[in-house]
Amino acid sequence: MKTFKFLFALLLSLLFGVVPSFAQKQIVIPLSNPGDPGQLELGIVRGSISVSGSDTEEVIISYDGDRSMNEAPENKNGLRRISNNSVGFEVIENDNKVEIGGAPPQSEVNFSITVPRNFSLYLSTVNGGDVQVENVNGEMEISNVNGNVSLTNVGGSATVNTVNGDITASFNSINRESPMAFSNVQGDIDITLPSDAGVTAKMRSEWGEVYTDFNMEIDRSNRESIEADSDVYRVSINNWITGRINGGGPEYMFKTLRGDIYLRKQ
Repeated sequence: MKTFKFLFALLLSLLFGVVPSFAQKQIVIPLSNPGDPGQLELGIVRGSISVSGSDTEEVIISYDGDRSMNEAPENKNGLRRISNNSVGFEVIENDNKVEIGGAPPQSEVNFSITVPRNFSLYLSTVNGGDVQVENVNGEMEISNVNGNVSLTNVGGSATVNTVNGDITASFNSINRESPMAFSNVQGDIDITLPSDAGVTAKMRSEWGEVYTDFNMEIDRSNRESIEADSDVYRVSINNWITGRINGGGPEYMFKTLRGDIYLRKQ
């Protein structure tokens, strides 16, 4: 196991009384088994995440950060403040699994990371930016609370959720056995799949519409559910749309509250 600790100081500007943004820095993480599939885990509270696949046999992490000025008094109760505005993070590599963590929640750190193409990704952020992935083939679990998620020219499988943000994904290949799920509260969901993908799509938008250019066999059964006993008779209407593409296959779930769903073929 290799552990790398990085600290970058955010110096106060005495002239303007603000903390400047820092130029992007870069570090290189060697992998235990170059050429083999790997995994990247990164979760932050504030900041954006961009991951790009390439022919590299290392993980290259570029980053910059900013932190609001510390407004605590210089002196308090007869004592002087000696804490600083430094922020940092830790990278651990073990058997091609790279974990990035430890960034303080009050600090905004923006990551731009290059990984080998066959890499699985587990990414999350809350505020301060979008999550973007391109040219990666693997299993992906991605979460963004206030921001968009964009997957471009990817392969494998994905589970993606946002609260306030659009989800866009373009797959050049898929894992034919794995289910996928895309969900948000407010925002559109726009997914492009290979034209020969065999999936069972389960779709629902409370305040939007569903659009597709696939020839989809819609299953209109089981839309009404009836429960009855001696005291209660309940009828519920299922407003999910279920359709089979190219004969069906693993379930792909698409769910949004306020937004449209677009399911496209390459």
